[in-house]
Amino acid sequence: MINNKKQLLSASPSRLTPKVLSLTYSVSLLLSLFLFWPGIPAAGESLMVGVEEGGQQQTGLQEIWHDPEATADVASANAHYLAGDFQPLDSAGSTGLKPGAFWSHFVLHNSSDRTLHLYLEYVDHQLIDLAAYEKHTGVAEAYREIARFSLSDPFSARAIPHNRFVFEVVLPPGASREYLVHYGSDKLGFVFPSLRIWDPAKLQEEHTFETSSVAFLFGGFFLMAVFALVAGIATGEKAFYAYTAYSISKIVSWGTILGYAHQYLITNHFHWSYMSMAGAFSIASGLIFARMFLQTREYARKLDYLLLAMLGNALFLFICALFKETALTIISITIALLLYPVLSLVGLLRWHQGSREAAVFSFAWMLLVVGLVVQALRDIGWVAHTPLNYYWPPVASFVEMLTIMAAIGIQVQRLRITKELAEQQYTLQLEHSKMELENLVQERTKELETAKQLAEAEAKTDPLTGIHNRRSFISEAELRISLARRKEQPLSLLMIDIDHFKVINDSYGHKAGDEALQAFAKTISAGIRGNDIFGRLGGEEFALLLSESRQGALELAKRLRADVEQLHIAMPEGDLRFTASTGVAHLELEDTVGTLLHKADTALYAAKESGRNQVVDYDDIDFSQKLADGH
Repeated sequence: MINNKKQLLSASPSRLTPKVLSLTYSVSLLLSLFLFWPGIPAAGESLMVGVEEGGQQQTGLQEIWHDPEATADVASANAHYLAGDFQPLDSAGSTGLKPGAFWSHFVLHNSSDRTLHLYLEYVDHQLIDLAAYEKHTGVAEAYREIARFSLSDPFSARAIPHNRFVFEVVLPPGASREYLVHYGSDKLGFVFPSLRIWDPAKLQEEHTFETSSVAFLFGGFFLMAVFALVAGIATGEKAFYAYTAYSISKIVSWGTILGYAHQYLITNHFHWSYMSMAGAFSIASGLIFARMFLQTREYARKLDYLLLAMLGNALFLFICALFKETALTIISITIALLLYPVLSLVGLLRWHQGSREAAVFSFAWMLLVVGLVVQALRDIGWVAHTPLNYYWPPVASFVEMLTIMAAIGIQVQRLRITKELAEQQYTLQLEHSKMELENLVQERTKELETAKQLAEAEAKTDPLTGIHNRRSFISEAELRISLARRKEQPLSLLMIDIDHFKVINDSYGHKAGDEALQAFAKTISAGIRGNDIFGRLGGEEFALLLSESRQGALELAKRLRADVEQLHIAMPEGDLRFTASTGVAHLELEDTVGTLLHKADTALYAAKESGRNQVVDYDDIDFSQKLADGH
């Protein structure tokens, strides 16, 4: 059987694509098969144990019996043993996915001259229940129960507090003891019918080191989550929040799968389904982050549908685990693991499309895939169960997260370069108006330097017209109003609206409407000074703040109205022409930005009522007449 597996390994890499997948899988499988395939002692041999046992010796693989219905008690198991039904395990250490329960028989012989107190530790975390029975070798008395464990029992019921099942045996000097051990998997599951033999002090030492190492990994996951959360708050990028959730899901899933959730959090009424639900949470979080980071919805739509299907399977896995549907849960998680390599292929595709960070992501995801493949091969019994491949998946998961963090760093660097280019463009714009803005720059140097450093050009600019957006306009207007009050300077606000803009969109299309807005903004910008504040408030509505007297503001408004009237844009249907209506308001002592905008808007409404293509001053409106007319 081993030779057949070696032949399978030597043939399979050539059929895998791309080459990166082939090389990674081949190295992982070869290491697992040839370095960690255990020898199986002959049936009936006693295991010689002594002082200072450090977990290197394992029991249970020599004589194994499968109870498919999981109905046998210790007497029935002993009868099967006496009948010769116990046989060596025909795999590298796992029974594979089988229903029912398994029994192992072994003999321990104390080769020392002192009484030994030894701990026997189950090697894996997936077992649902375990029962151990002891009999003095050569004595006719029946087996007596010495330990019984179940995941559903309170953790405090364990005599030896450990995230895996551990029980104690006592061997007098030179004595031998026979043992039968029952391994239960709740209808269907993977069983590793083997126990590591420990000196209690050495197990405690090893467990302390193991727990500390896992805590280090979890601490790393937590720090990565905090870093991503801070980055998300600072940048507003949703991918950072998704990465935060993904990092936290790693702690939840591995903490639950490795038994620490039962030991420290859910100490009562724990159930195996919690492991599957935690795994579903981690799978879903990883898929959501990958879709955002790789932008598959925009650049790989067909593969994105497959990722959505994988998300649906993760939800199905969670529901199956919630309702404790064992078979469906195993099928669902198997499908999820089989489809995991798809994300590496998506990353390679995005790399081919020009995304450097996608290549790093693909490599990081492959690290996780290799870890999960090793775990799957261990579960089905193709490779031996060792501490290395036991912890390879969580360690690979940790390295995966670190590598993805590097990919995020590459993405941030690209965004920084984009930001620096925006800063340069913003600086050039400032240079063009330096002479006219000199006095204002002296008072606002600190704000402008901060604005340059933070590259808020995109946040302040309307993307279509290139002028101030509403938020930026109001912010600048508040500062200008405050300055005008301090220096007792006049200030006027023009509210300008393109007439019949909806007709332009309906007749010529939205593209023509955009061109009209751009031409309008360009015309107004060309007719004002560099220190005037011109912005788009929304749709076809614009505002212009001037350091001008009433007369100067009205003259400028009329000139701009005439400039707009002369505009024409060539269209297939003929030249597109349009006009604009303007409302003018002037700053008074008690005015704020809001009240000044309201006055100008009132005047604009009056201009449209007067037939459009008009300039109306708020101070010229006869409100008493309007009240008499019912307005």
